[in-house]
Amino acid sequence: MNLPENPFKRGLASGHQMIGLWNSIPGSLVAEAVAGCGFDWVVIDTEHALTDVPGVLPMLQAMAPYPVAPVVRPAANDPVLIKRLLDLGAQTLLIPYVETVEQAEAAVAAMRYAPAGIRGMAGVTRANRFGAVAGYAARAAEELCLIVQAETIGTLDRIEAICAVDGVDAVFIGPADLAATMGHPGQPGHPEVRAAVEAFVRRITAAGKPAGILTFDPDYARDCIRWGTRFTAVGMDLALMVQAARALSAAFRA
Repeated sequence: MNLPENPFKRGLASGHQMIGLWNSIPGSLVAEAVAGCGFDWVVIDTEHALTDVPGVLPMLQAMAPYPVAPVVRPAANDPVLIKRLLDLGAQTLLIPYVETVEQAEAAVAAMRYAPAGIRGMAGVTRANRFGAVAGYAARAAEELCLIVQAETIGTLDRIEAICAVDGVDAVFIGPADLAATMGHPGQPGHPEVRAAVEAFVRRITAAGKPAGILTFDPDYARDCIRWGTRFTAVGMDLALMVQAARALSAAFRA
């Protein structure tokens, strides 16, 4: 059996804009529902959501029949979490709160088998189609994709060095935490934060790596695309549901 291709990695290589959605509601039903909504990629979030590692498996399985690329965000830059998610068949991981070259290198090491890294060996996993992919251990890195998340203002000073780490495929900007570290908690749209986001996007792009972001503001998203983001998430399942429910309630109470 061939090594499964990674559609997210293929999308990055194409140079086309990829529009994404955040999946924060646990369980396979919502994962399958959003997988068929026309987005290029969907993040299964385990950092700020109730989904834990075992819950990721049915969500990946639910998305599998659809033309969408799943991206999984671990709860932390933890080699044990990364190992377990990779064994479940996740091919693209979004690692939160990477502020330094050393942290980026640690994430890369967790993604790779020895001697290039520290990922633990397992013979029969969903990732290698339960042992059916010949030479999986030697070739796994070909289809894995590592996104590191830059979400502090101090990271901006080190962004080129982080982009230069071998094995970092893309950089995602976290505007909410970025705003907090700039003294504007809860204000990702603050002019100073927007300026920092633009600086991140332009410097990441100049360093030769794709830049990504999540924003619920359509105009902000379009600005980010204009600045150069290549993978842009424009909404979250829970937020969309709450917004629609509030609008429906207000319409009938008017």
